[in-house]
Amino acid sequence: MVRDFGVAKSPKDIAFYAGLLFTSFSVCQTLMVMHWGRLSDRIGRRPVIMIGLVGNLVSSVLLGTSKSFKAAILARSFNGLMAGNVVVVKSMVAEISDSTNRPRMMAMIPLMWNLGSVAGSAVGGLFADPVNQYPRWFGNSVIFKEYPYLLPCLIGCSVTTFGLIVGLFKLEETLVFKKDVETPATSATSTEPTTPASPALSPAPAPAPAPAPATALVSASASSLTLSTENTPLLDSRPQQRGIRELLTPTVIRVMTTNVFVCVSSSMGEQAYPIFAATNTNDGGLGLSTRDIGISLAIASVAVIYLQLVTYPRLERKYGVLKCYQRGQKTIIPFYILLPFLNLVAKQVDISSISQSFPSVSRVLLWIMLIALLLVRVVGSVLMMTSINLLTVHLAPTKAELGFMNGTQQLSMSTSRIIGPLLSGTIWSWSIKNSWPFPFDFHLLWNTCALLVLCATYLSGRIPQTVNQFGGDRQESQNRDSAEQRG
Repeated sequence: MVRDFGVAKSPKDIAFYAGLLFTSFSVCQTLMVMHWGRLSDRIGRRPVIMIGLVGNLVSSVLLGTSKSFKAAILARSFNGLMAGNVVVVKSMVAEISDSTNRPRMMAMIPLMWNLGSVAGSAVGGLFADPVNQYPRWFGNSVIFKEYPYLLPCLIGCSVTTFGLIVGLFKLEETLVFKKDVETPATSATSTEPTTPASPALSPAPAPAPAPAPATALVSASASSLTLSTENTPLLDSRPQQRGIRELLTPTVIRVMTTNVFVCVSSSMGEQAYPIFAATNTNDGGLGLSTRDIGISLAIASVAVIYLQLVTYPRLERKYGVLKCYQRGQKTIIPFYILLPFLNLVAKQVDISSISQSFPSVSRVLLWIMLIALLLVRVVGSVLMMTSINLLTVHLAPTKAELGFMNGTQQLSMSTSRIIGPLLSGTIWSWSIKNSWPFPFDFHLLWNTCALLVLCATYLSGRIPQTVNQFGGDRQESQNRDSAEQRG
């Protein structure tokens, strides 16, 4: 698409302008992500989800009909401004789950993201410019000749439309609000203010029955009675939200700081790996073809499904979410340090390929070591990213602050997606253009990633163990204990 816009003066500039197109989304998402999270705490999760789906639908059509680079930038920027669903979805999952199934359900979010990324890339590659790719079926299509990138966007729109239909008819609100309970005395015909009362406390000769186990805690004061329930329909009144200063505790700041370090290193590695793998061995790369790079990533990605759905929930139950977060950081550091050393093996592959027509021992060894390191990276990433999602949920004092906490996390992630690729490209270009010795040669980028994760590991060691439990669960437990003591 960027090439056809004609904005790049040479093929070497295409990556730069493609990066600008990607960054425009991240910048705009960073500006608005906190707004969407906070708004969902006030008006509910479902309305924000529906707004986000409509925004994604419109922006996809705008991108598919873009005929200039500026129009594409505007479409992607609009998409970023409306991209608040990832924050709200995390809050919804946290609200419909409990301590027994929350790790498994939160693991579904990055899994769906990975599957969507793979499917989206495939759709874009297979259905872009259908007139030239499939002349037998689309050769006479006027609209796809005018807009060669509209078809993959329309396919994406069909998925979004399906989500809208499901949201309209099946999606229920998960955020529970509180409301003063009215008695029959407070009817439409009564105009004088009365003190709200519960039916359970109305005058009757017999004592009121005890609440059922599913009924939430009822707390009464001299002037009002407040009812709090879980998994009930949305009520009219809005929750009392804490201030930002009250929510940004030292523990929250520490967790979010580690998240920034982890996400910057992760985005740097994701951006750099295809470039590193495709770079000539004399310049510090592996000299792999585009096809080989895709195969290496696909093989390693197969393990994601099993790790997220089976392995992670077991590890979380055994060690706790904080331990899993720390183990993920310690697991991925060796990947960053050892990966550039594969260049030594790749150079032997180049030498042996000159005289051999069959795969050499060094080539087989290169692939074994590469896949093994990529699997280490997948294990570390699953442990870190799934854990940070759970930690963010656990930091919320109540469910009414989930939108703010998830928005704060997404803000740090969006900022990292801006900083990471810029750092990655700058460090890699500088290191291979200058003949500096180790570790400032092509190892510098990967050593920087390892150093960032090492900083996160140090900070995560100072996070208290209380983050292993959802703050709302702790509050409910304290309320029950207080009620028992009063009783």
